[in-house]
Amino acid sequence: MPRRTVTEMRFSEVYPMLVQKAERKGRARAEVDRAAAWLTGWSEAQIEAALASDVTYGDFFSRAPAWNPNAERITGKVCGVQVEAVEDPLMRRIRQFDKLVDELAKGRAMEKVLRK
Repeated sequence: MPRRTVTEMRFSEVYPMLVQKAERKGRARAEVDRAAAWLTGWSEAQIEAALASDVTYGDFFSRAPAWNPNAERITGKVCGVQVEAVEDPLMRRIRQFDKLVDELAKGRAMEKVLRK
């Protein structure tokens, strides 16, 4: 069986794992949803619809209606990868979201996670 990249996986496969990561550290799914909505421009209802559909993780990010201009302020490492050094725009977006979830899981205040 050929290996799939994260961009080819269904959104409904990947997103719940990120929510679980945050919940294990005492954060709520609503906070992950808020971070996703802030970053992508999708509403929470649209995120819920994506979870119920067959949309891929890559399509969720590549079709984001309003990428937050403050996303460029998301810096640092996630899974050993420097977020701002990722050259592929789609993978950078995915890593930016991973970084937001990491920050939530580490107990960072929502205002700081959302770069306010």
